[in-house]
Amino acid sequence: MNGDFHFLDIIFFAMVAAFLVLRLRNVLGRRTGNERPPPTQWGTKREAPVPDKPDAVAPDVAADNVVDLASARKPVPADVMLPPGPLGEGAAAIRALDPGFTLEGFLSGARMAFEMIVDAYANGNTKVLRPLLADAVYMPFADAIAHRAQAGETLETELLGIRVVEAVDAHLNGTVAEVTVRFVSEQVNLVKDSEGRIVEGDPQRIVDVVDLWTFSRDTRAKDPNWQLAATRAAEDQKKD
Repeated sequence: MNGDFHFLDIIFFAMVAAFLVLRLRNVLGRRTGNERPPPTQWGTKREAPVPDKPDAVAPDVAADNVVDLASARKPVPADVMLPPGPLGEGAAAIRALDPGFTLEGFLSGARMAFEMIVDAYANGNTKVLRPLLADAVYMPFADAIAHRAQAGETLETELLGIRVVEAVDAHLNGTVAEVTVRFVSEQVNLVKDSEGRIVEGDPQRIVDVVDLWTFSRDTRAKDPNWQLAATRAAEDQKKD
């Protein structure tokens, strides 16, 4: 008799275990192999040989530092709202050639690009700057970095925050899309000499910096990434 009871106990516990397994599968679900991978805005890093020239940028470095300002390449529904006036008309013209373009997605990438460029310029990191900047912008940036190095000076920039990131212009120049963005940021900028003495700036002074940056991209190119093509200070730049 005891043997029969042990057998019934085993059957009972097996049924309980099977019930719990089914409940867990219903609650947690199962991986089917069709799940979407997590979104990656920056792309996958690719291994590449180290270039012979010290100033050259290895493909993996360029890939990691290029910002796709409109990473979603899927067509955008026609009813997605655009701002009124010339800005909306320009954005619609760009979208006609680049169906994945949206101002919202573009501005999200522009903010990231702004942070990367400001940081790389302060640190003199031309390898990060090269893929992000068009030639017309890269050359002055690189010259300023070289001049600082020759003078034994360093630039320290603390980006405390970005209050405004807004598109102020969008248009097509042939097949080249151009979008101008107004950035309002709070920064502390210091220039130090080779001895670490401050020669310009005040560590206790927070400056409102207003910039107008124009990004461009040839819509015919397979590369979806944009580059900084022009910079200028805005007319509402605060001056003391």
